[in-house]
Amino acid sequence: MSARRTARRGRRAAAPLAAGLLLALGASLAPPVAAQDDGEGADPGVAPIDFTIVVDQSDSLSEEDLRREVDAATTIAQAELSERSRATVIGFGSAEEEGQVAAVEACQGTELDAAGRQRISECVRALADPNREVIGPGTDHPAALAQAVDRLVQGDEETPRVVFLLTDGRLDVRDSLNYGGSPEARQRNARDALGETLARARENRVQIWPLGFGEDIDEEALAEMAAGGYVEGCAELPDAVPEMTVVGASGDLLEALQRTFAAARCAAVEIGESGVPPVDLEVTIPPIATDGSITVAKGVPGVDVTYYDPDGREVPEQGEFDGSTFEVSGRNTAVEALRVSDPKPGTWRVHLAPGGEGPPREAAVSAIWQGRLLSSVTVQPPSPSPGERVLVEARLQTRENVTIDDPELVAGIRASALLTGDGFAPVPVPLGDEGAEGDRDAGDLVFSGEFTVPEEATGQLVFTSEMAAPGVVADERPFYTRATQGPPAVDALVTFDEDEAHPGGTVAGTLRVGNTDGQPHDLRLESRDTGEGGVRVAPAEVRVGPGSEESVPFTVTFGEDAPLGSTGGVLAVVDASDGDRVVHEAFLEVTVTAPPTWWDRYRWAVIAGALVAAALGAWVAGWRAATRRRKQLGGHRVALLQSGHRIDEQLIRDRPRVFHFRVERGTGGRPTLVVARSAGASVYELRRGADGALRLKPPRGQERAVPAGVGLPVDDDTEVVVRSPDPRTTAPGRRSFLAPRPAKRPRPAAGPGAPGPGTDHRTDF
Repeated sequence: MSARRTARRGRRAAAPLAAGLLLALGASLAPPVAAQDDGEGADPGVAPIDFTIVVDQSDSLSEEDLRREVDAATTIAQAELSERSRATVIGFGSAEEEGQVAAVEACQGTELDAAGRQRISECVRALADPNREVIGPGTDHPAALAQAVDRLVQGDEETPRVVFLLTDGRLDVRDSLNYGGSPEARQRNARDALGETLARARENRVQIWPLGFGEDIDEEALAEMAAGGYVEGCAELPDAVPEMTVVGASGDLLEALQRTFAAARCAAVEIGESGVPPVDLEVTIPPIATDGSITVAKGVPGVDVTYYDPDGREVPEQGEFDGSTFEVSGRNTAVEALRVSDPKPGTWRVHLAPGGEGPPREAAVSAIWQGRLLSSVTVQPPSPSPGERVLVEARLQTRENVTIDDPELVAGIRASALLTGDGFAPVPVPLGDEGAEGDRDAGDLVFSGEFTVPEEATGQLVFTSEMAAPGVVADERPFYTRATQGPPAVDALVTFDEDEAHPGGTVAGTLRVGNTDGQPHDLRLESRDTGEGGVRVAPAEVRVGPGSEESVPFTVTFGEDAPLGSTGGVLAVVDASDGDRVVHEAFLEVTVTAPPTWWDRYRWAVIAGALVAAALGAWVAGWRAATRRRKQLGGHRVALLQSGHRIDEQLIRDRPRVFHFRVERGTGGRPTLVVARSAGASVYELRRGADGALRLKPPRGQERAVPAGVGLPVDDDTEVVVRSPDPRTTAPGRRSFLAPRPAKRPRPAAGPGAPGPGTDHRTDF
C-alpha cells in the first residue's frame, strides 16, 4: 500500500455512514411515478424505487469510517416504506494487482420485504473490512458506476432508478492496469470510460446523486457526474434535478443526506430539533403529507426512542392507531425511523432516553414526507367546437379527496394541461393562479388557462392536466370529450343553493337546462373524482322535452365517512341522447363540517336556562335572606312594666330567631327579667313569624301574637312588653339606652317595686 494512500486514510469520516443513513432515512416515499388514467384502481400507497449506494472503500476511508458504515447499514432493512423496492450496496476501490476487482457487490439487489431487509443487514457487514486481495486501494469511479447502472437497468423500466455515489470525486486509477500502460494514460482512459457510463445512465433514466466527503473534494467532477446522468425524473421540479452535495461536519451529515434523498424522491424534508439524551425533540409534519417518516439519528445504539403524535399520545411501534399505520425500524442501531402512512399533521414529539452503550451523544430528528395528490379538471364548454375558445380549470385534492385550499401547503406548485386529439398536433396549455387569462381569483389554488381549439380538431379530445409541487407526486388527470360541429342542442348550468354539509348530509342545487332540439334528451347527473364513498346525486336522470327550458332541483348526499374539509371532484351533466356528450361540469364547492354536537344544538337553551336559574336562584336567595331577617329578633327590647312604669328591660343583641327569658322576683319581691338558655317550665319564648309578626309563648299558656308595644300580663300589676328596634339607639356609633350606664347615675325614688340598693339584674343578649 503506498504512503500516499495511507496518508489519506481518515480524512473522510462520513462516507460509509452515509450509505447506511441513506437507506435509514425512512424517507423512501412515493417516487416520480407515471400518472393514473382516471384515479380508479390507483395504489394510494407508496410506489417502489430501485436504488444503489456506491461507497468509496479506498484508502481515503479510515477504520472508523468503515465501522460507522456497518452501524448505519444495519438500518437498511427498515429504511424503505415500500416492500417492493429494491436496494443494492456496492463497495469500490481499484484493481491494481492480479485477482483484484474495482467494485464488489456487498449486497445484491434485494426486495425490501422483512426477509430481504434482514439479509441486507447481514451482508453489508462485509464493507467494514475490505479484503485487499479482492479490491484495491485506489478510486475507480467508472467501474463502480458502470456496475451500479448495469444492475439498475435490469429492473423494471417504469420504476425510478437512482444511484447515490459517496466519494471525494478524485479519480485515482494510476496504479490500475485495466486502463493502459502509464499513469497518465490510465487517468485519461478512465475519464473516457466514465463519460460512456454517464451516457448509458442518461439513456436508461438513471439519476446520479453524488455526495462529497473529505477535505479534498473535487466538486467539479462530482457536478459533472450529477449532470451526466438522467435529470428529468421528478416532474421537472428545480429541486428534483440531480446535483452534487458536499457533506460538511458530521453534525450536518443527516440533514445533507435527508435533503438529497428527499430531492431524489420528489419528497420534502422538515429538519427538527437536536439535543443530548435524555431529551424531547420536536419535528413537524404538514397536513398535505400522505406518507411520512420520522428519522432519529441517535448518535449511538441503545438509545430508547418513544414517539408521540400532535395530540400528545404515544403511538405504537407496529400496527394501526387512529387511522395511521406505523412501523419502527432500526431499534438496535444508531439511526432509527418511524414510518407512518397517513400521518396526523402537526408537531410530533420524540423522547430519547440514554441506554447502556457508552455515553450519550447529540441526537437529531427530522421528517421526510410526501403528498400523493390527485387533481380534478373541468373544461368549459365541455364539448367545444373547432376554433372555439376554451377555459380549463384544475385543482388539487388529497388521496382522501379533500381539496387543498391553503397556498402555503403547496408553495412552488406547477400546473399545465395538454390537449391531444384527432387531426392536430398536441397543444400545451399553461395553467396559472395569478387571476389573469381566465383565472377567477389569484391564489385560490384553482389553476386556469384559456386557449383555442384547433380548427383541424375532429372527434375525440383529451385534456390532460399535470400538477406537481415539492413533496408532491406528479398527478396527470385526463378529461375526455369530443369536438362538436355547430352549436349544441342542449346546454345546462349547475348551481348550488348551499355550500356546507355534514357527513351523511345533503346540499340542494338547481339544474337549469335548455333543449333547442326537436327531440327529447335524457341527461345524467354524475359525480366524478369524489373518491371512495363519494356522493350520490338525486335525481340521477332528467328528461328534457323538445324545445323546452327547465329548472330541475336536485340534491347531493355525502357519505357517512366523508372527510371533513373542502370537497373534491366535480358534478357533470351528460347527454345520454348525444353519445354521452358532457354538457356541463361544475366543481363541488361544498365544505363538509363536523356534525353539530349536543352542545351545538342546545347551547342556547342551556344558556337561557342557566340565566333563568341564576335569576331564580338570586330571587330565592333574596327571599330567604328577607325571610331570615323578618324572623330575626336582633334589636328588639323586652321590657317589664309595673303599674305602667318600666322596671327592667333586655336588649336582644345579635340575630337570634328565638329569645328565652324568665320573670323572677328578687329581694323585696321586685320582679326582674332574666335571660334563659332554653325553654323550660317558667320560661317565656319570644319569636317572629315569616310575616315578621311577634309571637310570645308564656310559661303556662298558648303562643299568641304580641303586637309591638302591647303588654302581656304577668300578674295583677306586672306585664311584659316587646318593643321594635329604634334606629337612634341601635345605629353604629350610638349608645343604646340599655348600654352600660356611667358609674354615677340618678337612682329612681324609692317606692313600691323600686330596685333596692346594690341590685341590677340587667343582662344583654
